[in-house]
Amino acid sequence: MSRIGRKPITIPAGVEVKIDGNHVSVKGPKGSLENTFNSDMSIALEGNEIIVTRPSDEKEHRSLHGLTRTLINNMVVGVSEGFKKELEVNGTGYRVAKQGKDLVMTLGFSHQVIMPEIDGITIDVPAPNKIIISGPDKQKVGQFAAEVREKRPPEPYKGKGIKYIDEFIIRKEGKAGKGKK
Repeated sequence: MSRIGRKPITIPAGVEVKIDGNHVSVKGPKGSLENTFNSDMSIALEGNEIIVTRPSDEKEHRSLHGLTRTLINNMVVGVSEGFKKELEVNGTGYRVAKQGKDLVMTLGFSHQVIMPEIDGITIDVPAPNKIIISGPDKQKVGQFAAEVREKRPPEPYKGKGIKYIDEFIIRKEGKAGKGKK
């Protein structure tokens, strides 16, 4: 049996969960999320715990078991605590600012790169070289952070570009570093 799938999901105080067949809606202090899962998985609310069970040990059911449990857990954690991704901008003249609900980035192009804030996501710019993207939906936060990083990914020679705070850039030596014969 799936080690992750059989773990019950504890519902923290202040979070309200409604289960209608395979449709789960979660409401908490950070917002509300809802999702429909595979009809093979049975999702039950027992006290203050959510339990996901599978009908058989078929390969498809085994893989869906852990996935369904993890997605529901991410919904519960998202509405109670929220998720966030931190990005860092490195490079001379590279900077970011927030104008209204837009993220305005100066990244060495001839124009500024403007990204509007999407629903369910909040962008915070505490410093000209730091971006914090937060929200209750883990998938939306990660996707938006990846789209921001995509505008100028870090390059390996000088390390310029947008990178995640915990990301390590493997640096390369330039052509001047080659040994002479």
